[in-house]
Amino acid sequence: MKRKKVLFIFTIFVSAIFFCALSNISFAADPKLVTTLTGAFTKLEGYIVKIATSFAAVAVATGLLMRKFSLGDEKKIYRANNLIKGSITSYVLIICIDLILSLISTVLS
Repeated sequence: MKRKKVLFIFTIFVSAIFFCALSNISFAADPKLVTTLTGAFTKLEGYIVKIATSFAAVAVATGLLMRKFSLGDEKKIYRANNLIKGSITSYVLIICIDLILSLISTVLS
């Protein structure tokens, strides 16, 4: 009984060494999928930040002009303030998404 157990463990050990020695998988390089995903996240990050920055600047400028030319109308001032707050909040969320994508790309690489 003990001899069978030792023979079984020896067979498993030799089989594992045999499969590791003859495997054709390279563990030294990055897989192609991970490299592709990392590059895609990096490009997506850049595009999102560039577009969000320009949109936020236009929205804030529009809100400031609406407030400037409201002529004391409280509804227009309220809408302008909401536009400014919403655009700044959206820009902050986009920057947070940028940080999350950076974290994901760091974890993948």
